Amino acid sequence: MMKKLVLTGAAGRLGSYLREPLSKMCQELVSTDIVDDIGKLYEGESYAKADVAVYDQIAPLLEGADMVVHFGAIVDEKPFEELLGPNFVGSYNVWEAAYQHGLQRVVYASSIHAVGMHKKSDFIGIDAPHKPDTFYGLAKCFSEDLASMYWDKRGLEAVCLRILSCAQVNNTRALGSWLSYDDLIQLVTRAIDTPSVGFSVVYGVSNNDRAPVDNAKASFLGYRPKDNAEQFAEKILAEAPPVDLKDPGQMHHGGPFAAVDLGESGVASMNIVNDKKTT
Repeated sequence: MMKKLVLTGAAGRLGSYLREPLSKMCQELVSTDIVDDIGKLYEGESYAKADVAVYDQIAPLLEGADMVVHFGAIVDEKPFEELLGPNFVGSYNVWEAAYQHGLQRVVYASSIHAVGMHKKSDFIGIDAPHKPDTFYGLAKCFSEDLASMYWDKRGLEAVCLRILSCAQVNNTRALGSWLSYDDLIQLVTRAIDTPSVGFSVVYGVSNNDRAPVDNAKASFLGYRPKDNAEQFAEKILAEAPPVDLKDPGQMHHGGPFAAVDLGESGVASMNIVNDKKTT
């Protein structure tokens, strides 16, 4: 069991599902976000309000930690100036603080939007070149390259989880892109407990029949998703409107993010259900 883990973005929807399993992997879990309170804490968990965009707020929390699980960011497309602090500078602050405090590894919530302008018909692997669909996706590219550089130059390991869509399945894209919460937990657990990872990328997607990405070159992480969105296919396809072959959102990996103008919300049209876990 590790001595200490730090989770950023603990107040978010995905963070809410990670807190309990992470608390069982270490003696001390420090959860952090920008809200005043995250409610009842799990055994061994403490909460610290901090802004990842401010180095002096986030860095002290990493002292004595083994690893940091970095999920803290704005999780939508916004004007570049709004994303600059949380999504760009925030990543630098986490990696630099992790290096300064001698952490072994950063586990990072990257996104399919780092490669979102690849065509969905291209069965892309983890070595697909960056092709961001938004400023949000650009921040993921920046953070992945930051992770690669800190491994090459400073020996700080990282696993970048290119999450596709971790939300309830309510559209045709999600039949391929779905990542269940149970598989999310398995993915993060493997990113933590694999003995050596160097710099690694893995797609965060469940074992969907229609998965549009290839994790073969990340198989050493031991991530073997169990859930399959095909269970929802009959209902979703029966209710789906006809495919528009001229819609970039339907033809590219980034979905709606591939279709919006830069700076405009990609989440607005996605009808994401906020089924955040409550303790």
